[in-house]
Amino acid sequence: MAESRAQNPYLATKNGQLELTPAGASFLAKLPLHCINTEYPNKTGHTLEAEKDARLSPKELHPSFYGCLDWHSSVHGHWMLVRLLKTFKNLPEEAQIRHILNDSFAPDKLKTEADYFTKYPLAKTFERTYGWAWLLKLDEELSTWDDPQARQWHQHLRPLTQQVVGLWTAFLPKQTYPNRTGVHPNTAFGLVFALDYARTVKNTVFEAQIIQKAKDFYLKNTNSPAFQEPDGSDFLSPSLEVADLMRRILPQAAFLKWFNAFLPAAGLQNVMKMPIVSDRNDMQIVHLDGLSLSRAWCMLGIARALPKTDPRRASLLKSAHTFINTTLPQITNGGYGGEHWLASFAVYALGQE
Repeated sequence: MAESRAQNPYLATKNGQLELTPAGASFLAKLPLHCINTEYPNKTGHTLEAEKDARLSPKELHPSFYGCLDWHSSVHGHWMLVRLLKTFKNLPEEAQIRHILNDSFAPDKLKTEADYFTKYPLAKTFERTYGWAWLLKLDEELSTWDDPQARQWHQHLRPLTQQVVGLWTAFLPKQTYPNRTGVHPNTAFGLVFALDYARTVKNTVFEAQIIQKAKDFYLKNTNSPAFQEPDGSDFLSPSLEVADLMRRILPQAAFLKWFNAFLPAAGLQNVMKMPIVSDRNDMQIVHLDGLSLSRAWCMLGIARALPKTDPRRASLLKSAHTFINTTLPQITNGGYGGEHWLASFAVYALGQE
């Protein structure tokens, strides 16, 4: 199929797949470039352990990842910039991106980030597991980039990455139940990114631990209540995130059998409906734009795990493209509440094509 423009200038269609245009890459890059060094407003996740903690600024607590409202959004904003540099040659923003990344990935700053988890006794659960997942996604992206500066950044990130992997491997044996929420603590989402990371860097011990936990949590699940989704502030689909994880660990025939029992037709039809975003200036309601994008990336992965003759495959692909096409132009329509994070979701969704 010849390349043709999709319904907005940021996307093109090639061989039946959506891809970001150079104009789209520049459009999205500007969002984290604006917020990575924007310290306020800030939603810190730090637990005050003493009166002196109340006087610590976000930048003092997290010299690398203090911007973009919160730690995890800063981390995945950094991931997105790395991804765009890898994907688009001669990006107009390249020099600015490299300057910002080089500053954030300074060894002393990343050591402070790593030390945070042990300096404060109550910090071991900080960003568990959503922020941890994005940190590993950032490390994975750097580890697969053949670029001299990226190799240096990857080495500088290692203490923080090792800290997160250590925390996660210690936590998994203690996690008796999964979190099935549609927001940050969602267990399946975190395990997806952790599994991708473990396989990329060939950490077979971590990989085996994740696979076993995924089976323990989800292998016998049936009749997911997807017909009740979403909650009013969801940016993840509890049902689709589980399916996105299980398609990674089961052979196709086994996944098909599991998926048929897990997600009945009514639930599947429901999660293929575009969420209604009534007020993009509301920082909770705008989460639903993120839900559209995360549903899209799950649907793309699930569709390609189904047999080519399965009619659900085409429906899932069509819905995913509609969700991305419709949502991407809306990212800047609600102010900082969406701008500080949604671009990363769009880039990740398009990367699953």
